[in-house]
Amino acid sequence: MMNFIKQTLASIIGTLAGLFLFTTVGVSSIVILLITLASVETEPAIKDKSVLVLDLSTQIQDKEPFVNIRDILSDKDQSVLTLSQVIKNIEKASKDDRIKAIFLDGSNANSGSGYASFAEIRQALIKFKESGKKIIAYDITVSEQEYYLTSLADTLIVNPMGVVELNGISTEPLFWTGALDRYGIGVQVVRVGEYKAAVEPFIRTQLSEENRQQLEVLLGNIWNNFLQKVGEVRKIEANNLQQIADNQGILTPQEAQKLKLIDQVDYRDQAISLLKEITKNKEESLSQVSFNNYIDIPVTGVTDNSSSNKIAVVYLEGAIVDGIGNREQVGGTRFAKLLRKIGDDEQVKAVVIRINSPGGSATGSDIILREIQLIQETKPVIISMGNVAASGGYWIATGGEHIFAQPNTITGSIGVFGVLLNIQEIANNNGITWDTVKTAKFADLGTATRPKTEQELAIYQKSVNRIYDLFLEKVAQSRNLSKEKVASIAQGRVWSGEMAKKIGLVDSFGGLNAAIEYAAKQTELGKDWQVQEYPTSQGFAELFLKRTLDEDTQFTRNTVDPLTQEFLKFQEELKVIQNFNDPRGVYSLLPFNWKLR
Repeated sequence: MMNFIKQTLASIIGTLAGLFLFTTVGVSSIVILLITLASVETEPAIKDKSVLVLDLSTQIQDKEPFVNIRDILSDKDQSVLTLSQVIKNIEKASKDDRIKAIFLDGSNANSGSGYASFAEIRQALIKFKESGKKIIAYDITVSEQEYYLTSLADTLIVNPMGVVELNGISTEPLFWTGALDRYGIGVQVVRVGEYKAAVEPFIRTQLSEENRQQLEVLLGNIWNNFLQKVGEVRKIEANNLQQIADNQGILTPQEAQKLKLIDQVDYRDQAISLLKEITKNKEESLSQVSFNNYIDIPVTGVTDNSSSNKIAVVYLEGAIVDGIGNREQVGGTRFAKLLRKIGDDEQVKAVVIRINSPGGSATGSDIILREIQLIQETKPVIISMGNVAASGGYWIATGGEHIFAQPNTITGSIGVFGVLLNIQEIANNNGITWDTVKTAKFADLGTATRPKTEQELAIYQKSVNRIYDLFLEKVAQSRNLSKEKVASIAQGRVWSGEMAKKIGLVDSFGGLNAAIEYAAKQTELGKDWQVQEYPTSQGFAELFLKRTLDEDTQFTRNTVDPLTQEFLKFQEELKVIQNFNDPRGVYSLLPFNWKLR
């Protein structure tokens, strides 16, 4: 029996040792192999008479996407591209004699990149057409956001089984009040601003009149911009488009063709045949290059500037939080450190702050703002607003000397609030109680085990009032407006970029490139400069080691049923609470559950 036990133990130890050795050697070998492969210089090639393909399912965001080992080893194209990469590709393709056309492929389109981002891409595509080259688009289920792009194609083809959605845009805010009441979770709020609606999901069951008013104006501005831009390229009066939206909404491809909304009803293979005609390609297969693969393809006569003079572009994308934050957040401490590094870099001659954030922590926002102000003392700082730069995002924007936005950018929301949750009722209902010992009346001010008293609420309200007043002062000083004027356009109200320019919150319309060009002029360096983007991408080895087993970086593009979609939306809403980490409990945040449809 003893020998059997010894043999068994020896076998187990040997197996474990073998597994350890195999795992260690195996992982090490993979790391070495991948690093070696990554270090090999390979020059991408492209055939003549090629077509540049933009898959409309690609998510377009401001900063470099996070990837893991599965992405690295996959032979599939990257499903996320930066806005800068997309625009540079279009500009490069317009000068590349090998590229004869751009194909906007909506076979798997899912929208969601944002109207302001699409506005910048739209402008680049229009310039591409002006170079004499063609744009062909194919889609199946055409949403308004996709149509905002594809409507400018020389030929827009829609699948016979598809639909064209032209029914306006909407938002459907989620309210938690009934559920919180049912489960015994108490909510108290302190806020400043009649339009500061970020607290409404906690205390109301429907929109307030003020919130409904601002939503109607905001969506109306974005919709009118859509009608104007689409009407121009399709040569249809905006009023006629509005009538279609009011009377039909969802059209069959045949109906859309009769109304001249699209050019052709057919299948994807016919779009490929048309591209073959344009490229005069007589071969069986069409030479196609994806936007992702085109990034590193060199083009004769088109080279990136190489200069010791840098224009730094800093991407602030995501909710603003106090501290370091995670990779989906704008951590105040983390970005303050980054901005100090940029400010101390003598090669950096100007800075462009690209903001794509609904706001968040007032403390985190102010920490970042201070570093921007310090840079502004020695170098020009220009602000570029993306899809949204509101609340804390606009707080940060006040540090720049010039603000660019798109007409359909969501901005403003100058207001602050605090949400005070307590679990007394739900705990007591389940037999849980607390007792307290304290040395001063307000020692347990921050507890979540009971509601706040009137005196305690007054303390929080005083803090919110002070920060709101500080917000007004910063905007007034930055925008050269009286504090009274700022107060009249603040109150937490959200504005479109179009309206923001009229009331003095924005200086110019334009995208990221416009902001960079403006910064270049301010440096008076002529063409002797180049762009340096921050945060910088991680090296391959570091990325591999950090992301190999990181499941959090995964996402799916699989279509899910409507019920599951609603649960996923609810999950996204819950994530917002994780961003509530301001040390004072005060936030400047856009109403987080506004989604345009």
